[in-house]
Amino acid sequence: MRTAVRSAATAALVLGLAAVPATQASGHRDDAPRARVWVTAADRSELMAERPAVAFGTGSSPHQTIVVDPDRAEQVVDGFGASITDSSASVLHGLAPAVREETMRGLFDPVRGIGVSFLRQPVGSSDFTAAAEHYTYDDVPAGQTDFPLRHFSIARDEQRVLPLLRQAKRLNPELKVMGTPWSPPAWMKTTGSLVGGRLKDDPAVYDAYARYLVKFVQAYAAAGVPVDFLSVQNEPQNRTPDAYPGTDMPVAQQLRVIEALGPKLRLASPRTKILAYDHNWATHPNDGGTETDYPYQVLRSRAARWVAGTAFHCYYGDPGAQTALHEAFPDKGIWFTECSGSRGATDPPAKVFRDTLTWHARNVVIGTTRNQARSVVNWNIALDSTGGPHNGGCATCTGLVTAHPDGTVTTDAEYYTVGHLSKFVKPGARRVASTSFGTTGWNGQVMDVAFRNPDGSTALVVHNQNDDPRSFAVRVGERSFEYTLPGGALATFTWPRHHALESRLHRVRLDGARATAFPAGENAGALVDDDASTRWSSGRAQAAGQYVQLDLGSREHFRRVAVDSGGNLGDYARGWELSASDDGRSWRTLATGTGVGQLTEIDVRRTGARHLRITSTGTAGSWWSIADVRLYD
Repeated sequence: MRTAVRSAATAALVLGLAAVPATQASGHRDDAPRARVWVTAADRSELMAERPAVAFGTGSSPHQTIVVDPDRAEQVVDGFGASITDSSASVLHGLAPAVREETMRGLFDPVRGIGVSFLRQPVGSSDFTAAAEHYTYDDVPAGQTDFPLRHFSIARDEQRVLPLLRQAKRLNPELKVMGTPWSPPAWMKTTGSLVGGRLKDDPAVYDAYARYLVKFVQAYAAAGVPVDFLSVQNEPQNRTPDAYPGTDMPVAQQLRVIEALGPKLRLASPRTKILAYDHNWATHPNDGGTETDYPYQVLRSRAARWVAGTAFHCYYGDPGAQTALHEAFPDKGIWFTECSGSRGATDPPAKVFRDTLTWHARNVVIGTTRNQARSVVNWNIALDSTGGPHNGGCATCTGLVTAHPDGTVTTDAEYYTVGHLSKFVKPGARRVASTSFGTTGWNGQVMDVAFRNPDGSTALVVHNQNDDPRSFAVRVGERSFEYTLPGGALATFTWPRHHALESRLHRVRLDGARATAFPAGENAGALVDDDASTRWSSGRAQAAGQYVQLDLGSREHFRRVAVDSGGNLGDYARGWELSASDDGRSWRTLATGTGVGQLTEIDVRRTGARHLRITSTGTAGSWWSIADVRLYD
C-alpha cells in the first residue's frame, strides 16, 4: 500500500495530519485536561492518524505507568529532519511543480506537514550525488592547486539544492542547517582524489581547508541559507569509502583543522557552531582504526574550546555511548546527525516499513533523545523507487519520501519516525524526565521520551516494542490516563500546560544512591538518578520478609516515595512496609499498605532519612521487581 502525496486536501486526509497547530487544545469545554493522540501502526493501517483525545483522571492504574516529570529538564532540542542531498534535490526537481510543492509542504510545513526542523547538508559531493562525477566547491585540474581559493563557487548548488533550502526555510522559519564535507578538494589530499586518502600534513593545507569551510558558510548565508552547525569531516574513521568521497582524518588532523577553523569561523559567522567527530557510536571493525576514543580525544584537547559538542551516526554501536560522553564532558552537547533506513533486494514493502519503523523508533527516535541528543537526523529526505540516484556507496538506502516513475510520491517509515518528533516537539523544547521500560535492544516493552515545548505544552512519544498490543498509564502530577497501543506502533501524545497537571511535589535528586536486596544473594544494583531500567528483581516467588534497602548517600527530606515495578506486569509487592533510618541500624516504620499495581505511591508526613527499607509483607507466586524508587518533596 502506498500513500501518494497529490494535493493539500489529499495529503491532510491520507497522512492524518490535522491542519491546526499540533499543540492546540482539543476543544473540550470542561476543565479536565486532555491529551491529543497521533498513532502510526506498523502495518500502515494508521499513519500519524489522530485518534480521539483522552482525558486525565484522578485514579490509580494497575498498568505499568509512564511518569512524566516536567520539572526535571534535560537537553535543549535543536530540531529533527534529514538531508537534501544532491540526489534528493534531483528527485524533487524531477517532480511536476504541483507535486513538488505539496511534497515540500508535507515535509516542512509545521501545520499541514510534519515540520522538518533540521537539515544536514553535504558540503560538496557525497555518495548521493546525481551527477556522474563527484565535486567540491574548488576543483582544479589534476596537478594544480588553488591556495587563494580563487575558483571557489557554490554555483552548482544554486541549480537545485539552494532553491529547495530557501523554500524549506520559508515553510519552516525555525529550520536549522548543518554543513558536513565528505571530502576536501582533491588538491588538498595525499591521493589527489576525492575518494579516500588524507589531508596533506601541511600548515598551508590546514589553513586553506579552514578558509574553504568558512567561504562555504559565508556563501550559503549570502544565498539565504545561514549555517547553524558545521562539522569538519563526515565519518572521519571510514578509511575505505566505497567509490564515493571520503577522507581518513585521524584525531591529530581533526584537531589541526579545528584549531585553524575556530578563530576564523568565530569572526566570520559567530552563529555557526563546530561539531566534532560525526561518526558512529562505536568504531566499526571495518574502519580498522585504533582511535576507539576519538570523540574523547577531541574534547580533551585544546581544540575543544572551539567545539560545541560532538555528532553521532547509527551504523555501529549503541546510543548509550552518547550519554557516556555527556557524563565525561557535561558542558559539551550531543547531536545525532545521520541514520538511513535500508531495504533488502527481495524484501516486500510491508516488511521494509515495519522493520524500519520499529528499529528507528527504539534506537533513533527514543534511543538517541533519551541519550542526550539535541537533534535526530535521517539521511536522504527523498529518493527514487530504486533507492537512487547515487554514485557509489549505499544501494539499499531509503528516504523520508520516495518518488515513483508515474510521478507520485509516497511516504516511507522515516517520514513518520521523524514526524512523530518534528511535528510536535519544537526547536527550543527541552527533554524532560519520564520513566521508560523498553531498551534499544528489543525487550518487548513500552518505551518513551518526553519534551516540554517553549509554549509550555508537553509532547510524549511512546513506542510499543511488542508484536502484541500493550496497555500502560501516563501520569503527570496527580493525574493519569490509560492507553493501549497496537503491536509495533509509534504514538505521540500532546497536552497543553494545565494547572491540574502541575505537581505539588518535586522529585529529590539521588545521585549515586545504592540499593541492597535481602535475603542475601538476590539480584541487586545501584540506583542511579536516571529514570530508567530495572534495577532489582527477587528471582523467586514473593514471601514475607524480603526487602530492598537504600542508602541515599546523605540525609534527604521527602513527602512521597514511589516504588515502581516497571514493565514486569504483576511483579509488585502484594503487601509492603516502608521504614526509615538515619544510621542504617535503628529503623522506624513510616507506612504500611497493600499493592494494587505496578506503581505504588506512598505519602508520608515530611520525613528526613539517610536510609530507606521497602519490605514485602505479602505472598504471591510472581517475582517482586523494582525498576525505580523515586522520592518527592
